[in-house]
Amino acid sequence: MTLLAHQLWFVDDVPEKDWSFLGETRTLLLLAAALGATLLVRAVARAWPGLDVPLLARLVPWMPFAVRMHLGISLAGLLSGGWYLAPSMPLDESLTGWLLGILMALTAILLVVGWNVRIAAAALVLAGPLGMLEFGFEAVLHRVDLLGLAVFLILAGPGRWSADHELGREREPDSLTLGRAVWALKVAVGLALIAVAVSEKLANPELAREFTGGGVIDLNVAQALGLPVGDIEFIRVAGAIEVLFGLLLISGALPQTVVLAAGIPFNVTLYFFGTAELLGHLPVYGAMLVLLVFGSDPELRRYTARLLPPLRGEPGGEARVAAGRAGELAP
Repeated sequence: MTLLAHQLWFVDDVPEKDWSFLGETRTLLLLAAALGATLLVRAVARAWPGLDVPLLARLVPWMPFAVRMHLGISLAGLLSGGWYLAPSMPLDESLTGWLLGILMALTAILLVVGWNVRIAAAALVLAGPLGMLEFGFEAVLHRVDLLGLAVFLILAGPGRWSADHELGREREPDSLTLGRAVWALKVAVGLALIAVAVSEKLANPELAREFTGGGVIDLNVAQALGLPVGDIEFIRVAGAIEVLFGLLLISGALPQTVVLAAGIPFNVTLYFFGTAELLGHLPVYGAMLVLLVFGSDPELRRYTARLLPPLRGEPGGEARVAAGRAGELAP
């Protein structure tokens, strides 16, 4: 299944892009259907926004911890493989490679330990522009999900089980702050999925064909199920579905349902691509966990579904602080 798999992580020679494929009528119709499905989900969410799951909602104060672990382990694992922010960005033994590697190592350590987390998150934000100087704009654009998680930590702070929290440097974030943090997270992760769908499938069908019998592996699951779907049409549909998932994450409506649906293809790809896929996708798994937990809390679910970031002074902004201090984490 090519859905949500990063083809550029597993090929050496990348074909030239074919933007005409993106502009074909059938492709545009599928993209329009993805947009329509997103609007439909938002309409459904107005009548049924999701389930209140107190057991998951109690995990809200630990979500910064979860984000830190997913980010830190991912960065450390990628660096151990000789990669920068993704397997498509190999570090060489030059001065630049060493400096970028040191930046990744320090960022990973600070995130895992939870010490000066906002500085570490800011360093991760800086890692993007620095990486563009070495690997180009497109390669870093595909990892804009890391930017969302970094901004999440800058806004929400390190959370519990961190050195910063134990030393008394940080307070529990209120609901309004968490709402802003999750807005940045969902938008960045959604944009990353859309960017990958366009760059690796809809604007480069020849690259995608390497994964539907062209060379790397045959992942045309439609043909495997006996459906008369050729490789090109499968690539078109797969790209549109990936765009759909990106739009749904940006929308934030029905986050529990969207996360559970997206989790299936995200986990299936691990079987085929192994460790590199796992390390590269760990930040996305962290983001999905945040959306699942926030979507299980009625107040934070409302913030998650906003198309624009919450404004200062909105009602309920202090509720999570009071609940966190009292230890009563259920909504």
